Amino acid sequence: MFEFTSENGVRIHVHEWHPRIPPRGIVQIAHGMGEHAGRYAHLAEYLNATGYIVYANDHRGHGLSMHAGPGHLGADGWNLLVADLVTVSRTALERHPGLPLILLGHSMGSFAVQQYLLEHASLLAGAALTGTTAPERRTAEITEGGEDVDLFRTFNDTFQPVRTEFDWLSRDERHVDAYIADPLCGFTLDARGAADLAQAARRMADPRGIPSGLPLYVAVGDRDPLNARLTLSDLLVGRYRGAGLTDVTYRIYPEARHEVLNEINRDEVVADLTRWINRVTAQRSDVPAA
Repeated sequence: MFEFTSENGVRIHVHEWHPRIPPRGIVQIAHGMGEHAGRYAHLAEYLNATGYIVYANDHRGHGLSMHAGPGHLGADGWNLLVADLVTVSRTALERHPGLPLILLGHSMGSFAVQQYLLEHASLLAGAALTGTTAPERRTAEITEGGEDVDLFRTFNDTFQPVRTEFDWLSRDERHVDAYIADPLCGFTLDARGAADLAQAARRMADPRGIPSGLPLYVAVGDRDPLNARLTLSDLLVGRYRGAGLTDVTYRIYPEARHEVLNEINRDEVVADLTRWINRVTAQRSDVPAA
């Protein structure tokens, strides 16, 4: 692990996992809201075994980068959160010159990746979004709900009977229980951070200008409450295709919920993602695909 000081003085902690075989590329992970990068250790270890170096920072207001309470991003915190991702990317590329970089974002992390792509796509060999949606459709309620809005409050509505308040995360009860037991999980952004995200989400709705050849991977569960029975992920994918991206892969997992990387079929989900990463990195380096 290493850390750096962000633009406004917040110390950002970065987890790193290195393979024992010659590296073929770099995967950077942007975690979701109310969690932390350590939850992606299993994915990082799988990618290590395939030859990828993995970096994942704890976002400001999360995990080991929590500087002023859970979900508190601070002044202009959302844009600084995205800037932190760019800093990690540049650091990884400087440390490993010549290796292609894939940026993977989950949920809120996928929103950060969507904003990142508007200005920094040239740093990447490809981008992947999981548990994602059209963010402005899900953040509109933030500006209407005031300071007491609970972004998670309706997510269990379609799941009956309900065992816990976080059943919407996954069908795998072990992972739901581990999330609930984790003291660094289970919160939302504060009102200021949520409002900043809502404002930024309007920019993400128009992805024109992203290089047309950038490979994009989108993976969602068809029971993910963020997507209203896939209507919002369909909208998102349609926007990228409409913006001219020519290499868009859209994977839908039947009955899967929000955390597709922690679902009961996670081996399938991770294998599909890794095959895509192998293809993309092989196109951008001299390393052959597996």
